[in-house]
Amino acid sequence: MDKEKVEQLKIQTQQWLNEAEEFINHIPPVQLYTAVGVVLFTLILLLIIRLFKRATSNTIVLTGLSGSGKTYLFYQLRDGSAHQGTVTSMEPNEGSFILHSEEDKKGKLKPVHVVDVPGHSRLRPKLDEFLPQAAGVVFVVDSVEFLPNCRPASEYLYEILTKASVVKKKVPVLLLCNKVDKVTAHTAEFIRKQLEKEIDKLRTSRTAVSDADISNEYTLGVPGEPFAFSQCHNRVIVAEASGLTGEISQLEKFIRENVKP
Repeated sequence: MDKEKVEQLKIQTQQWLNEAEEFINHIPPVQLYTAVGVVLFTLILLLIIRLFKRATSNTIVLTGLSGSGKTYLFYQLRDGSAHQGTVTSMEPNEGSFILHSEEDKKGKLKPVHVVDVPGHSRLRPKLDEFLPQAAGVVFVVDSVEFLPNCRPASEYLYEILTKASVVKKKVPVLLLCNKVDKVTAHTAEFIRKQLEKEIDKLRTSRTAVSDADISNEYTLGVPGEPFAFSQCHNRVIVAEASGLTGEISQLEKFIRENVKP
């Protein structure tokens, strides 16, 4: 661009600025302030809506001890089959999809991002990578082998229920009693009561330890009262499922309650 064109552009720009200034000067102050207020209010409202949308999560985290059947459930949700759920996972299974039972409504529903976190004690730190984005947590319990695993399951669940990423956002937790199709499976009510008793013992013992030795960020329950899941900062629901037979309706209901279509 030569100097002459640059100079013409400067003159034109100055003319526009002068015209804009003259126009503004002719606007009554009340109208001007009102217009500015409306613009600012609109911008703030749009910002709030954008932040709210950004904060809305579609991630459901499946967790629990090894062998509880999380991977069966993952593939039932995705494919309607448990064909790949026979080996203990060493890496998270992760995917975004329309639930298999809702495939006829494709295009009308919001996909769900499901993460199956390995239950091995050495791999549990991976859970912390996904909890901050979780719209819901599904803690899977083996209803058949529950009693031998009651203590470690309670300890793991206690850790989850006292994490800041769960408590502050009040992330709902589904306590899912899996493998209920087996004759030797314990009932969901029995499992709930036993877990509450074990967590009550954990709560008492950990309260007696000095704060410096406690890694949990929040405490559970009401002082002086036996622990119950109803006392938690976030909602805890108990349900049943069978990853092997595909009876996962209560799990799907929990997901859709927390990941809106």
